Parts: sequence; C-alpha cells; structure tokens
Amino acid sequence: MEREITDSDGITWTCIQAYSGLSNNAEKQDAAQVKGQEDSYWVVCTPSGGAKSVRLKLEGEWEKSYSDEMLLDEIQAQQEV
Repeated sequence: MEREITDSDGITWTCIQAYSGLSNNAEKQDAAQVKGQEDSYWVVCTPSGGAKSVRLKLEGEWEKSYSDEMLLDEIQAQQEV
C-alpha cells in the first residue's frame, strides 16, 4: 500500500501505511490501525528532499479513496502543526 504524489513545489511524497513491512497482512493492518478508531490507519509520507516526513491519520482504503489533492492537504496540515 504505497502512493506517490507530487506537490506544487515539485517535491515527490511517498506515502506508505505504517508497519507495512510486517509479513502477515492482517497483522500489519492491526499494527497500523489507530487505537480506538476502527477504520483509521497511520500512514507515513516521506518527501524526495528538503522537508521532513509526516505521519498522517487516514481513513479506510486511503490509497484508493483519497485524491492526490486530499493527501497533499493532509500533508500540508501536518507540516503546520
């Protein structure tokens, strides 16, 4: 579960669900799930350069349901925190 998006500054962000390196699909889903929130998952987005990685809390099948603009908005909001 990985997506790449490019922002208006030309930075390419690679977003991947946290703990995706675990061997068992059900296990990694549980590990990435936000505690106490049934359909929310931790996603880490890493930039191609300059900025630092951000950790996002996204819902459901984020890799399919979020548009590029939605993901970039989430990244920008997290950078401002």
